[in-house]
Amino acid sequence: MGARTGKDYLARLAAAQLCVQIHGEQLTGGIPDHPAFRNITRSYAELYDMQHEPGLRDVLTYQSPATGDRVGTSFLVPRTQDDLVHRRLAFRAWADHSYGMLGRTGDYLNSALMALAAARDWFSQARPEFGENIERYYEMVREQDLLLTHTLIPPQANRSVSASQQQGGSLTARIVGEDDNGLIIRGARMLATIGPISDELLVFPSTVLRGTSEDAPYSFAFAIPCDARGLRFLCRESVDYGGSHFDHPLASRYDEMDAVVIFDDVHVPYERCFMIGHPELCNAFYTDTSAVVHMTHQVAARVTAKTEFMLGLISLITKAIGIEQFTHVQEDIAEVIIALETVRALTRAAEADAAPNSYGVLTPKWEPLNVCRNYYPRLYQRFPAIVRKLGASGLMALPTERDVFGAADEDVERYLQSKTLSGPDRVRLFRLAWDAAISAFGNRQALYEYYFFGDPVRMAGALVGSYDRETYIAHVQEFIDLGGPGPVPGA
Repeated sequence: MGARTGKDYLARLAAAQLCVQIHGEQLTGGIPDHPAFRNITRSYAELYDMQHEPGLRDVLTYQSPATGDRVGTSFLVPRTQDDLVHRRLAFRAWADHSYGMLGRTGDYLNSALMALAAARDWFSQARPEFGENIERYYEMVREQDLLLTHTLIPPQANRSVSASQQQGGSLTARIVGEDDNGLIIRGARMLATIGPISDELLVFPSTVLRGTSEDAPYSFAFAIPCDARGLRFLCRESVDYGGSHFDHPLASRYDEMDAVVIFDDVHVPYERCFMIGHPELCNAFYTDTSAVVHMTHQVAARVTAKTEFMLGLISLITKAIGIEQFTHVQEDIAEVIIALETVRALTRAAEADAAPNSYGVLTPKWEPLNVCRNYYPRLYQRFPAIVRKLGASGLMALPTERDVFGAADEDVERYLQSKTLSGPDRVRLFRLAWDAAISAFGNRQALYEYYFFGDPVRMAGALVGSYDRETYIAHVQEFIDLGGPGPVPGA
């Protein structure tokens, strides 16, 4: 099959029998036509259609080593610098299409799966069949161009105790039985973004396991179809309110649904299992395989596109209302420019210093990407704050499309114009600013970026703990031991 079209994606999703709970309904299919999912599925379909555009085909696809069909570039195993650049350009093509607002496009988890499959020998140290399973699964997803979601963390019930201690261990998804053909999983997990519009669910390790007997049922990695029997998605409220692209320019296109995943005695065949037990291996799942590095490479490309969008939006606001000459406004714009160039530089540094990992995969240098993923969650919070500051009261009184082009059109033209824009065009710009910085969609984006890789405080601790500082410590210690450079001659 190879790289699919948007029509292919929508047809497969329409045929799936996903169990989705949303707005008081329990759906068992028909996802692409439901109001909460209609627009976002079309946005994802556009990404798949891009793979077949003549000008993007060689960017977004490459020739499958197994079939010769064109398959998605995010599945490409990088062996050369050109491969890494090819992957980044593909990431950017999709990210640019959504201005970085789609955070769970297929290339994110495809990148993880690529690295995991290349590290099949790492899985084989637990059981030989696990290495075979991960490689076979990667090839299936690549050749069918499936859309993956994943679920990682336990329900947020009582974070002061481990999963095994929350209500007797009954909350978090866990192994409750095995038969000749596989595992039985019961419980819940968070947070499956795009779960209701995906083909497959990856259930991977997340929180650190202690390796005790109580934690054994929570030590696993596997994949199942999103319409597996006994699996259901409990969704948050949609922030796509069914309004027009004029009124909700971002939410009406890019609301990626978040959901709690509930496993009601879901059967997982052994051939879809990649790890059972071995908590010490589960804890090293992402690092030992370099999966986290390749995932972060995709994220760095996406947030570059998102930062470019925010810089453009802020610049349009300052020019529209004539405030760019003020130094405090220039300081805010400069902050976004510095952020953009920093993220770009970190990405390029990671690529320039790439080296093969233990499995022969050319892997970007981790330290710059690790800094990027620690830097951006806090950084992004400033962008909506700057939009609110500079847009000020102009963001508070924004008529809808029906007013702008209805009975109030003359008032809109006269009283809502700006230095450079007509009334309708100024409202259009400020409604975009509202959706990016103030609306439910905008606030969900800020929260999403802040916790994308987990708690930023814990991430900072992990960065400090993993960063090699010994060379710098020794350099300063040498200065101390020598007593400094000595007196200045002639002083």
